[in-house]
Amino acid sequence: MRYDPDVVRSLRETYSIIEDDVILRSSEFREIWDSDDEKRALNELLFCILTPQSRAQVCWGAIEEMACTDVLFKGNYEEVLEAVRFVRFKYKKARYLIEARGRFMEGGNIHLLEFIRETGDPLKVRDRLVKDIKGLGYKEASHFLRNIGLGERMTILDRHILRILSRAEVIERVPTSMTNRRYLEIEQEMIRFAETVEIPVSHLDLVMWYKATGTIFK
Repeated sequence: MRYDPDVVRSLRETYSIIEDDVILRSSEFREIWDSDDEKRALNELLFCILTPQSRAQVCWGAIEEMACTDVLFKGNYEEVLEAVRFVRFKYKKARYLIEARGRFMEGGNIHLLEFIRETGDPLKVRDRLVKDIKGLGYKEASHFLRNIGLGERMTILDRHILRILSRAEVIERVPTSMTNRRYLEIEQEMIRFAETVEIPVSHLDLVMWYKATGTIFK
């Protein structure tokens, strides 16, 4: 398939400029998995539950606020709701956060990374998260797994990335709605595109994010 050469060139040029920063960020993500840091892993999962249709920086700010006061792991609904007050759909997401927290905590101990190890293949983990955890679709589950260093074979198809994929002629247009089946189809198309532009797919979304926002964040 022939992709738009200007977009391909622009992505390669951008990657050449920020490659060291992307590699550093990716290694920071991987530290969570390698160090078996259950608390940081749960932070990332709860962050990703907050992100749909909300600014990532605002969502991470809410997670940090809750972590500082222990609301993140022990707070009741009203306390969590107050912390996520600037996040869109705060009432629903506060409930989702508490439910997900309960799924992976028992007696004060977190067992999220244990669940991932027992499940095995990160793609199977993603499927289970999407099925079992309210508030997580394929985008959010992929985002979480990338943020703990397990995103080598998956993509985070948010609106910024879909727009660039459309401009690159990887996809015909940005979907008006996203089914699970369509997500997985576009994911495979983006993986093939990553091979063409010679950027690891786990780095490509950060490159696209940088082009869209001027930052390398999460």
